[in-house]
Amino acid sequence: MLKTLSTIFSVPDLRNKLLFTIGILMVYRFGAHITIPGINYHILNEYMKFSIGTMPELTDYIDLFAGGAFKRLSLFALGIMPYISASIIMQLMMVVVPSLQKMSKEGEYGRKKINQYTRYGTVLICAAQSYGLTVYIESKHNEILSRSSESMLIDGGTGIGFVLMAMLAITTGTIILMWMGELITEKGIGNGISLIIFANIIASAPAAIGAFWLDVKKAEVEVILAVILLAVFLIMVGLSILLTEGTRKIPLQYGKRIIGRRMVQGSSQSLPIKVNSANVMPIIFAVSLMMFPSQIANYLGGEYQEFARIIQTYLAPGKLTYIIVYVLMIVFFAYFYTAIQYNPADLAEALKKNGGYIPGIRPGQQTQEYIEKILNRITLSGAMFLAFIAIAPDLIMKMWDLQKYGGMAQLFGGTSLLIIVGVALDTLKQIESQLIMRHYEGFMDKSKRPMTKGRMVR
Repeated sequence: MLKTLSTIFSVPDLRNKLLFTIGILMVYRFGAHITIPGINYHILNEYMKFSIGTMPELTDYIDLFAGGAFKRLSLFALGIMPYISASIIMQLMMVVVPSLQKMSKEGEYGRKKINQYTRYGTVLICAAQSYGLTVYIESKHNEILSRSSESMLIDGGTGIGFVLMAMLAITTGTIILMWMGELITEKGIGNGISLIIFANIIASAPAAIGAFWLDVKKAEVEVILAVILLAVFLIMVGLSILLTEGTRKIPLQYGKRIIGRRMVQGSSQSLPIKVNSANVMPIIFAVSLMMFPSQIANYLGGEYQEFARIIQTYLAPGKLTYIIVYVLMIVFFAYFYTAIQYNPADLAEALKKNGGYIPGIRPGQQTQEYIEKILNRITLSGAMFLAFIAIAPDLIMKMWDLQKYGGMAQLFGGTSLLIIVGVALDTLKQIESQLIMRHYEGFMDKSKRPMTKGRMVR
């Protein structure tokens, strides 16, 4: 491992890519601490601690992906999530809109046009979300004024000027962040957008772990509990890797073909189907919908106040009803997203056209039914596994009464752990491919590659 790390920095091109990626991420983290013009950060920080109040789960969830920038109301307050939302909407529209589906199959030109539409959607979503965030901050400013003669939250006062300036600053910050992600993808190592989300989640880890460790030193938390949580964390990381990398390979056989004047013997291949082909998308969709009733309930009053209280009680994170509905929604969206990615009819037709077949299964309708059966079984097992990892933070907090350490508990499962594991594996694979391309050994299993340890093969 140490030899491989030293090899990375000894290859100039790879070293430059890695340093470029780290440099961009450092610039981004610096920008995440710059509050938008007109906001008094110290007053805002106190207000976020004591009066954001009605929905801490939602704000904590948003701030998890913004790396703390949301509660600071910085230039990157919305993070890269508007771009992720626009990408999800575009993927769904490509399924239901024939013209977009046709465009996606037009090669490089179609890909560029879809990326362009995704960027336009990002600007619209970011403008709408930044407006809502600005209105919320103005309401807090006015709330302070109603109790005292002055408010220092917004230095220049409210008005259309402040709203437009705040919207412009936050929207521009997100567009710059999207550009940074594309720069990393083009000139650095790994997927830029994924690495930015990865950096945001990791940024909150030291403070959360530090607060827990401080209580351990003060004897407010037992040492044995810290050891148990460390073991649970390692187990969850292993399960996340297993879920991310797990595949079911369907054996394929191709018949004899005539190429030129020769008859070529058919080859044996396999069709890999990922156990979790939907990745973290089911969790993201489920969390968004689970938060929606609580958001609506917070605005209900009068005769609906009791109804709002019931909704908030039964859909509060950690409640049995919340966990049941959450798991069902994850399973539903896992099937939905898998159906977008895999079409058994198209796969069966492609195999038939290319002279391929599954041993023991007739081409055509029987092949389609067989692939559908495999997909349904794999998706169900993957979805239940995904749901377990998603509810792990709630189970851990409930089992050991760790509500105080919610930020640390999020590292034990859910979207954050899957993103951390997925992005780390993807980045390591890209570094691995760069090393192998230059005839060096990588990080993975070395027993399958006939190479000299740590040396270049001439």
